[in-house]
Amino acid sequence: MEMSTNIGPQFQEATKYGRGRPVAQAPAWAAPPPPYKTYQEYLERVELPGPRRAGGAALWSLIAQRRSRRNFSGRAIALEDLSQLLWAIQGLSGQVQDIELRTAASAGALYPNETYLVAQAVDDLAEGVYHYDVRGHALGMLAEGDFSEELAQACLGQRWLTRAAAVFVWGAVVARCAWKYQNRAYRYLYLDAGHLGAQLQLAAEALGLGSCNVAAFFDDEVANLVGIDSHTEVAVYVTAVGRV
Repeated sequence: MEMSTNIGPQFQEATKYGRGRPVAQAPAWAAPPPPYKTYQEYLERVELPGPRRAGGAALWSLIAQRRSRRNFSGRAIALEDLSQLLWAIQGLSGQVQDIELRTAASAGALYPNETYLVAQAVDDLAEGVYHYDVRGHALGMLAEGDFSEELAQACLGQRWLTRAAAVFVWGAVVARCAWKYQNRAYRYLYLDAGHLGAQLQLAAEALGLGSCNVAAFFDDEVANLVGIDSHTEVAVYVTAVGRV
């Protein structure tokens, strides 16, 4: 199927808000889907250590130090550090009425992005693909084994990814945002993923770890690796973390 070379500008124009143009509204019959993805069963469930909610490095210093780092050593990171990273990007941080708030911002507090993890070198955690259970602050194993080469090839052959300790993959559940914002939702899926990537990089800096965000990947291959369908849930962003 031939793709129009103008599809990007067309999408931008078609989803603009402007005076005299209708703002996307949820239809009267619309109802939000569940805010959390659940699995009937994981291969294994790993309870994570409790995250720290105070202290740590000064924010302004972290912002000044932040860099994209790809020269990973391949050495393992601690499970406690992985727990802290997961909480920093999507952990529960409060509640307003019946909305459970998370650590990173999200349009309409809808949190469409699910976090998956390709564990490659984490102490006390088997290699494999995991899903982050936000409410339980736990990891659920989806597939066991070494997927580092497969992931690197799915990311356009970027072999430095094989030396990361953990690679985070975000899959956006489209309906979780689109029920309210319609086509405009696609903008928010990526904006929200950007918040997660930025927050993860700062958290990695705070723990003395390197990180690098990745947007160059074969969409369907990354989606297949973490077990999502590329239609109702789409792969939107990848971030690698490791020791340098």
